[in-house]
Amino acid sequence: MVARFEIFAKITFLISCLLLSTPAWADRIVTDQIGRQVHIPDTVNRVVILQHQTLNIAVQLDAMGKVVGVLDEWKKQLGANYVRLAPQLPGLPMPGGLTKVNIEELLKLRPDVVFVTNYAPADMIKQIEDSGLAVVAISLLDVSPQEAVKLNPVVKDEPVAIDVGFASGVRLIADILDRKEKGEAMIAATKRSRKLIADRLADLKQSERVPVYMANPDLSTYGHGKYTGLMMERAGARNVADSIAGFKQVTMEDVLAWNPSVIFVQERYPAVVDEIRKTASWQTIDAVKSGRIYLMPEYAKAWGYPMPEAMALGELWMAKQLYPERFQDIDMQAQADAYYREFYRTDYRLGQ
Repeated sequence: MVARFEIFAKITFLISCLLLSTPAWADRIVTDQIGRQVHIPDTVNRVVILQHQTLNIAVQLDAMGKVVGVLDEWKKQLGANYVRLAPQLPGLPMPGGLTKVNIEELLKLRPDVVFVTNYAPADMIKQIEDSGLAVVAISLLDVSPQEAVKLNPVVKDEPVAIDVGFASGVRLIADILDRKEKGEAMIAATKRSRKLIADRLADLKQSERVPVYMANPDLSTYGHGKYTGLMMERAGARNVADSIAGFKQVTMEDVLAWNPSVIFVQERYPAVVDEIRKTASWQTIDAVKSGRIYLMPEYAKAWGYPMPEAMALGELWMAKQLYPERFQDIDMQAQADAYYREFYRTDYRLGQ
């Protein structure tokens, strides 16, 4: 009897030790894109996404079943038409945005992980963490932790920083959302398109590159250090605003001096096209005189951050606009339909 009691006592002691050394839920550690080590559950079932780039990627990974809350600026950032690709969005709670959070509303959603942008304020991240929630910051850029937290980081080697940062960001999001295979397919799609464009433009001289300006509201544009500049470079353009760093407001005098031959406008800002066409100060610019002002399609997301459809489709669309004779055999509708079927589970609809 004594022997049995001793065995039972030892087993009870061992179980107690295991319970004390094991967390309430098993976890693992991931490193986010501003260099922080974050404990997350082994299985993530509920996420809140407070960054539109991560939200866009989650939709394409077919992971919206895990999303229980989104940023309040989603419609402004993704465009009103985006809801057709993610019908759940209008019904989801919005407990914060890119640089703010309502911690009470966030806690009600019981997320396993909260995704934030790389430049989310440090006190915002701390507030979420102090509430016991895992916070993962996404930058889609491979730079030092000191630069990663900035809205306009200093980037020494743009192609490497963006390519590596994009791939590692997609893999991190896909890993957390249990969509690894889909994430790899997304990265592969961007590489195929890039090779096609690079092969077609291999003999293009620097002096032959078309001078291009990316127009946004209030004369803001993208210079170097942002994906949009690299997007233009890969499409064979010369970004006339390359002398500025990051995303900034310029002056009309700057644009007049640059005198771009082509002006691109993001799909979410159609009013900018009308403004350029009708405002007297723009009329002497070559792009306006020749009518080469293009409202970009939805898939050509000319953001500061690289988006998978922009890299797989947008760069190709832009190259075709600039050098139609080199890409005359490329059917963009067919290209877009194929991509959208794979990642958005629908055809791409022109004019939407």
